[in-house]
Amino acid sequence: MIDVAVKILQKNRYRITKQRLSLLQYLSHFQTQYVNITTVDHYMHQQYPGMSHNTIYRNIKEFEEMGIVEQQVRDGNAVVKFQCDFLHQHHHHFICRNCGKVQELKMCPLDYFQDQLPGCEVQDHHFELYGLCAECANLAKSSNK
Repeated sequence: MIDVAVKILQKNRYRITKQRLSLLQYLSHFQTQYVNITTVDHYMHQQYPGMSHNTIYRNIKEFEEMGIVEQQVRDGNAVVKFQCDFLHQHHHHFICRNCGKVQELKMCPLDYFQDQLPGCEVQDHHFELYGLCAECANLAKSSNK
């Protein structure tokens, strides 16, 4: 997956610096879970003490604009995850409220809602489902016995 991200950076004429590569490698560990951006910032400062906060946040924002990462705000905190599907960047997620695991949803419900809004032009949407993943649901069932 990192090789796809590097190709996207090159296509957009970004230099592949050791800092960017390190940031990509770290973020690639978060394909199925969001990570707080302050955690990413802390990690990058451990690796590169002279790297500014602005540089880290700017790179994450640029990665988001190129579709390399997905960024959201959760409970007032900015979180980010590595793109889980470079071929289908428009997708939605199921997010486990217990462990934070993210699963990609293949279907987009926009057509259903668009049919209910005749004459309207939907310009953007965001759709997520929340609950317990299969593993957490099984653990919850086991502990309730």
